[in-house]
Amino acid sequence: SKEFSSTSSTTAVGTVTSRVTRNGNAVVEKDLINHEDLAGDRGMIDDIFDETYQQKEGPKPPLRYVWRNIILMSLLHLGALFALTLIPSAKVQTLAWAILCFLLSALGITAGSHRLWSHRSYKATLPLRIFLTIANSMAFQNDIYEWVRDHRVHHKFSETDADPHNAMRGFFFSHIGWLLVRKHPDVIEKGQKLDLSDMKADKVVMFQRRYYKPSVVLLCFTLPTVVPWYFWDESIVISFFIPAILRYTIGLNATWLVNSAAHMFGNRPYDQNINPRENPLVSLGALGEGFHNYHHTFPYDYSTSEFGWRFNLTTAFIDLMCLLGLASDRKKVSKEVILARKMRTGDGSHKSG
Repeated sequence: SKEFSSTSSTTAVGTVTSRVTRNGNAVVEKDLINHEDLAGDRGMIDDIFDETYQQKEGPKPPLRYVWRNIILMSLLHLGALFALTLIPSAKVQTLAWAILCFLLSALGITAGSHRLWSHRSYKATLPLRIFLTIANSMAFQNDIYEWVRDHRVHHKFSETDADPHNAMRGFFFSHIGWLLVRKHPDVIEKGQKLDLSDMKADKVVMFQRRYYKPSVVLLCFTLPTVVPWYFWDESIVISFFIPAILRYTIGLNATWLVNSAAHMFGNRPYDQNINPRENPLVSLGALGEGFHNYHHTFPYDYSTSEFGWRFNLTTAFIDLMCLLGLASDRKKVSKEVILARKMRTGDGSHKSG
């Protein structure tokens, strides 16, 4: 059956069959795609759920707190609360600049490290890859290489001990707690076994990894602060706390809500046997990343949704880049396959939506 298409043609990737497997505590009936065909088109298959994974029996390893992260995250969120009190005193230009920085940094994650590099759901020219790398450093959510590694592990071992932000461990853990403790040994083990040769071969990705810390200092904190202070004489305090600290904190939480809220709250029209949900509110804040039941069902779709631009600024951005000749080869699941999957494994909510 036809599984997904590029912008100009539909590509057959083999037959779709069915198998019962396990995802967290749920028994899952999954589509098994011809992985060799899929790998040949995208160059990797490590974002496809691995039904052979078995969690180790016995007691769980003890939690080991990362006190540096606990302290820094606490200070960051306290700074963001203080920034909220400064908003009435800020100039309109400063607020507009903060919003622009949020959108740019968010695209560095959604269109960059997520849809382009983690899932290879479209292709980008060198200028676009450089732009997305700059935006990604402004977002400061780990360098692209590390982000991709953790995200592919998340998809391949979703809701298991090998999932970095396993939602079976609760909302707080999947939202921010996973960054405050040492990784489960299975996360480290499985991450080391991934084939990341495509990332290592990308000179832009490896350049960012080599100079990540200075790029973050410059792009996440210094540039957002200096622009309003220099160009329209905003106070240095407001310039630092609103476009830098508050914007950064909101960006982090918007991403984290995909890992937490979008794994717990919402409907499951594509696969009712997995935890990820459709959450429009998360999509609004994360530029289209909240259609999560769809995304975990079809991780190779560049839009992460069947609804195009609806609550999905990232899809509009990628489409614009294609129009400008900076991106190409968008992967899109066919409507026939989507409907068949809804009828077979969905929760029936699509009938009322």
